[in-house]
Amino acid sequence: MAAPGVEAEMKRALIAVFLAGVFAPLAFSRIQAVKVTGGEVQGVVTEGVSIYKGIPFAAPPVGDLRWKAPAPVQSWPGVKKADAFGPACMQASGGMGNTGPVSEDCLYLNVWTPAKGAGEKVPVIVWIYGGGYSGGSTSTPMYDGMGFAQKGVVLVSVAYRVGPFGFFAHPELSRESGAGSGNYGLEDMIAGLKWVKENIARFGGDPSNVTLFGHSAGGMAVSILAASPAAKGLFHRVISMSGGSFAPLQTSSRNGTGMGLGISSLKMAEAIGEEFVKKSGAADIKGARALSAEEIQKNLAGGMGGIGRFKPVADGHIVPNDLYSLYQAGRFNDTPILVGNTSDEAASFVGRGNVTGAQFEKQIRSQYGPHADAILSVYPHSTDAEAAKASRGIMSESTFTWNTWIWALLQSRHGKGKAFQYLFDYHPTSPDGGSGHGSDVSYAFRTLGGGRGDAPKAEDLKLSDIISSYWVNFAKWGDPNGPGLPAWPAFAENDQEVMVFDAAPGARPLPNLDKLKVFDAYIAWLREEIKKTGQ
Repeated sequence: MAAPGVEAEMKRALIAVFLAGVFAPLAFSRIQAVKVTGGEVQGVVTEGVSIYKGIPFAAPPVGDLRWKAPAPVQSWPGVKKADAFGPACMQASGGMGNTGPVSEDCLYLNVWTPAKGAGEKVPVIVWIYGGGYSGGSTSTPMYDGMGFAQKGVVLVSVAYRVGPFGFFAHPELSRESGAGSGNYGLEDMIAGLKWVKENIARFGGDPSNVTLFGHSAGGMAVSILAASPAAKGLFHRVISMSGGSFAPLQTSSRNGTGMGLGISSLKMAEAIGEEFVKKSGAADIKGARALSAEEIQKNLAGGMGGIGRFKPVADGHIVPNDLYSLYQAGRFNDTPILVGNTSDEAASFVGRGNVTGAQFEKQIRSQYGPHADAILSVYPHSTDAEAAKASRGIMSESTFTWNTWIWALLQSRHGKGKAFQYLFDYHPTSPDGGSGHGSDVSYAFRTLGGGRGDAPKAEDLKLSDIISSYWVNFAKWGDPNGPGLPAWPAFAENDQEVMVFDAAPGARPLPNLDKLKVFDAYIAWLREEIKKTGQ
């Protein structure tokens, strides 16, 4: 071992090298233009990776195209410089990690490719950002595709409309389309996937090996596309981090689960849309389309917004039914899946604050009716500390963890593609806590640090290398396993092992299975109640 003074100097030198690599200005150079749908684009190259930003994949969804499926991209003359992100889709400025300007004209995608030319057939990952269906953008530094490209895959990030621009249903719109309304954000994702199928080979990508990848609401959207007939054949593997939408359709404000991010019934979504138009002062959809994007966003801020207000809709077209029913009936796009969660998802939303045992019990009894006793039995809450942990646990299970678990279970029951599940439980700075929502994303992208705070420690970089290697292997072969990595068994109903990412990663039995089974019983009961009562 080096002497203490020498060891300290070595650490300082390593940190300096890391900082120079992460934060120093990158040396860009121009590369040959690539012909895509609509015209030619010219990106930049750095460290052997070709980067193209701000490529249009659909017409701007403005004016009469607001609240319609994405229209074909408009052609442009000459060569378009593709060296800067497009604006984020209309949302509250600075929300959900967005770092750039916002606009209704936002349907752009970005490509990072290690290929040196067309025809190399490099595996492709298509990234869908999260943001509660109300925010998010491709320009968030955490989502930089460089780390994936350096490991031998093409990374494409796709923008999609959010909030009342992307998930707004209305009876007039349903009649206008003849196929329901409310899923414009999902249709943007599908348009992005179609662009990839038609164009990615020109960037050296393989259109026959596409992995659809999302986090949070992006992961929920990915789960919906995994069962959408409109997305059939556009992807071949699925990765979802903290996302899934397998709860019953929400038919009223009384039967939502978790944070209310499940799929709405068309009737409920249309009623919200009618209320929104009325509050805006417009007489009809024509009048609402005449409003500026800023006026609509202002209306949203005036009491008609909030996470869970505008979200995917069972329109009978893009989303035929609730996902659980579709999987049970074998009506889904059968691919291998890699899905998972963090160990304390809710900590990122509610912190680790104060809840008393009495408050927790009152909450559970008011919300879960005949299943309250069973739920209380698996969530210790005799002390305030236990109650606070239990409160976060029920939020984590109902919004995130159950959806991931049931997705893996349904895929293993009804699909040919294998399911792989993980749990991210790495939290060295909070040894008595857990890992909050989103804490795993920068490990997958290899964007630790990201210009904020101290340089990552060696153990962080090692874990990031392991996780990103699993993700890349899965994108290449539909199986995360590979040389030098701990063995990751496929998930099976009779052998529910998951890969646990902590200080010593390895496969172990799913640790919160008792809670998931109790919550699953409640969801099954809720599903039957909705069938009987319609609400």
